[in-house]
Amino acid sequence: MLSEDELYDLGESIKSDGQHEPIVLDAEGVLLDGRNRLAACEIAGVKPRFTTYTGNDPKGLILTHNLRRRHISKGQQAMIIALARSFSEHSLRHHAKLHHISLTRLSNAATVLNHSPHLAEQVRTGALTLDAAYRTVRENKARAAAIEARHKRLREQAPDLAEQVSEGLLTLDDATTALDQREQEEELQRSVKATDALRLADGDLAPSLVQLVEQGDITWGQAHQRAEQFHTDRRNAIQQAQQALRVIAENWATVQDLAARPGTPYLRDILDGLAPEARSLAKSLTTLV
Repeated sequence: MLSEDELYDLGESIKSDGQHEPIVLDAEGVLLDGRNRLAACEIAGVKPRFTTYTGNDPKGLILTHNLRRRHISKGQQAMIIALARSFSEHSLRHHAKLHHISLTRLSNAATVLNHSPHLAEQVRTGALTLDAAYRTVRENKARAAAIEARHKRLREQAPDLAEQVSEGLLTLDDATTALDQREQEEELQRSVKATDALRLADGDLAPSLVQLVEQGDITWGQAHQRAEQFHTDRRNAIQQAQQALRVIAENWATVQDLAARPGTPYLRDILDGLAPEARSLAKSLTTLV
């Protein structure tokens, strides 16, 4: 509907210039088009002029007349078509082509109408732009999807927490935080147990970290710290051993030469000039050649 001032102006125009377009009724007297003209005539005290629609598509007539309004935006036009489409079997593409309107705009209008009828009504009346309504709907859908994803995660991974949420004993945020903490602790325990298995495979005979936790000597957090330190020390030891073996490999020709001279003064003089540890290593290596 036009505003009160606009209706008054329209009434004055009809009073002075006449009613250019008749008000359209159906065969039963139901108003199809011209409610602003009818109200303006009543305000101006002018007898309205009517005509009777004799076609077989009154909804199509209403749609066509509404889309011809000069003061409505493309977004309003798209929303009017989306509203009218509920009475039609044709596709959005058909309506877009028929009414010369962007398929994207029409699709956005249909999305707003399907998910938020109150926003659709604001678009239709011009109180809200279609773009703004569509953004709001998309944001609401994204939030709803995120919330549903959190509920689904709780149902699948922590049914006890999901039940507490459904009973109102926990908020969704608190339940999600509790699940995060639970999963972090489970991952920490898996990491410590994997470290224990590696230590055992490496020949470490010290008590396992899990055993120390179960005895109450350390917490899982402390066990995880020790596991991390074990991996650091192990990496360093491997790198040192690799470097030592590279040095031996680079000088293996010397070892072979010494092995070829057992019991010679040359070998004896070399060994006598070494520290006990190096002498023992040299003797071991020469026996391997």
